[in-house]
Amino acid sequence: MQFRPCIDLHNGKVKQIVGSTLKDGDNEDLTTNFTADQPSSWFADLYRKDNLTGGHIIKLGPGNDAAAAEALAAWPGGMQIGGGITADNGKEWLDKGASHVIVTSYVFSNGQVNHERLQRLVQAVGRKHLVLDLSCRRKNDDYYIVTDRWQNFTDVVICPEILEQFSLLCDEFLIHAADVEGQCQGIERELVQKLARWSPLPTTYAGGVKDMSDMELIRDLGENRLHATVGSALDIFGGSGMSYREVVAFHAQGLLA
Repeated sequence: MQFRPCIDLHNGKVKQIVGSTLKDGDNEDLTTNFTADQPSSWFADLYRKDNLTGGHIIKLGPGNDAAAAEALAAWPGGMQIGGGITADNGKEWLDKGASHVIVTSYVFSNGQVNHERLQRLVQAVGRKHLVLDLSCRRKNDDYYIVTDRWQNFTDVVICPEILEQFSLLCDEFLIHAADVEGQCQGIERELVQKLARWSPLPTTYAGGVKDMSDMELIRDLGENRLHATVGSALDIFGGSGMSYREVVAFHAQGLLA
């Protein structure tokens, strides 16, 4: 199990936002847990110094390209980039220093997988440079992939068959439990267990981590097969649940296990 760091960008600033409140248009109902004084490059450089690879930069809406490029320049080859990625611009972000591009909404249309777009994307960036973000929300007993800043449910359920199908076209999965994202009230345990059993690729879980006990829970329930991202609970993002240093130490122990 690895700790995968993150840089979430909103209006050009590093922020931590409650995912379920992020919507298109006005931001009147947006719940922001933290806005950084430091630039995006400060966080990327921190991750570089600790040799934390595989983290992600997510552009939450427009106005974030400059900050994203700045972070990639600070840790070239060390971070992935997502938010508004298409077959037309994906290669450009790899050239700017991203190790992978992360895509969700682009490969779905009207609630279904757009296979033509997905194939174009794979041809443009290469399977080994593609991460599919299969972030999801619970409906009844299943987890449905959601798109467009987690606002819209697709008709696609997270299941072994879907994960196997997508695994032939990408290098990793990134999966936010959108219902608990940014709330620091605990992880989606059932989702963690399902991903550990079903995912054929390296998979990063995000959502709800409140303290180190949740990291241990992801390790144990996830059978040491999943990686994890921590946002709002971390002290570097204004949180009080856990320190960045103890998570880095936890990561190092995992590498030695």
